[in-house]
Amino acid sequence: MNCRFCHSPLENIFISLGKSPLSNAYLKEEDLQKKESVYPLDVYVCSQCFLVQLDAFESPQNIFSNYVYFSSYSETWLKHAKYYVNQMMERFDFNKDSRIVEIASNDGYLLQYFLEKGMDVLGIEPAVNVAERAKEKGVPTEIVFFGMETAQKLVRENKQADLLLGNNVLAHVPDLNDFVEGLKIILKPEGIITIEFPHLKCLMDDRQFDTIYHEHFSYFSFLTVQNIFEHHGLIIFDVEQLTTHGGSLRIYARHKKNNKYVISHRVSELIQIEREEGFGALNKYRHFVEDVRQLKKDIQSFFIKAKQDGKTVVGYGAPAKGNTLLNYCAITSDMMKYTVDKSPHKQGLFLPGSHIPIYHPDKIKETQPDYIFILPWNIKEEIMEQLCFIKEWGGQFVVPVPSVEVMV
Repeated sequence: MNCRFCHSPLENIFISLGKSPLSNAYLKEEDLQKKESVYPLDVYVCSQCFLVQLDAFESPQNIFSNYVYFSSYSETWLKHAKYYVNQMMERFDFNKDSRIVEIASNDGYLLQYFLEKGMDVLGIEPAVNVAERAKEKGVPTEIVFFGMETAQKLVRENKQADLLLGNNVLAHVPDLNDFVEGLKIILKPEGIITIEFPHLKCLMDDRQFDTIYHEHFSYFSFLTVQNIFEHHGLIIFDVEQLTTHGGSLRIYARHKKNNKYVISHRVSELIQIEREEGFGALNKYRHFVEDVRQLKKDIQSFFIKAKQDGKTVVGYGAPAKGNTLLNYCAITSDMMKYTVDKSPHKQGLFLPGSHIPIYHPDKIKETQPDYIFILPWNIKEEIMEQLCFIKEWGGQFVVPVPSVEVMV
């Protein structure tokens, strides 16, 4: 196996999380008796470019062509998207002659806000069922995977971008060089790119091992992502550190020949921070596994004690990250009775590996459990506000990352 960016041999294990099914391979009741496909969840770090990555065991076509994740079911994420739209309009003076293109546009959760402002928008989304939801909102959407071939086709159709954006897509790309070269092709000469992705520094600092799953092929430090973009003639001229998804980066990039946007001091500051913390040397990556093993023990201890004390534990949410956590920690339906999710696309299904059933959130009022184990811990405030009524019977919340915390 070679690095998906620089093609160096991958010999250094970052962490091994055992064998696991695909995190978005939710099960129907009739599937429970069938044998599930599981794959090694072994993560490597490249000794040359320090890209953290895992092998591609399943094609993106099989993973994403019919997807169960719809962005619009998170109020936190919708607020984030709306704020982004206002921020971009104000900072870069886009007008109705500007074209906004989003890669992995999902159900139109973000482009709908540009559309409200009368902007020319285009979504690119491979999942047919999700893209159809965007089209129902009036968001023009190309149902296709993005890369050089798609970019060249859109250029021939005169659909180049003034603003090209992608939120939480970079990690899902198995062929990084094809993807980033595609960004370069479709971007107008004075256009800008914004890409958001979880920050490897936050993943490591806060033991966010559950954000590792087969659908996430790569995990990025700023040093590495800057190297990748520069290799393709794209200059990162600004970077923001965001709180989304447990800590993310938003990078701003332009063509190398476009000097309209000067490089912000935030770029050099983040480079210095990562270099000082060792992200440019292998030794930094060798201790993460020890931190994660301790967190695994703490999570298992919580469930064991709850069972011994006769307490009931249920989950909130059915995110992909939750499946990594439950399967790595060997939590099954005898320890977590069920989980709930706002998305009707997940209700009535079962979590892969653990076979925990997914219900409508109303189930919590019906059964009045002692603990609500929050699987999408990155939006814990939103969830705790929604479920504040559990205080009526003395229910408590449990947040597992970065450490197990019981909260009222």
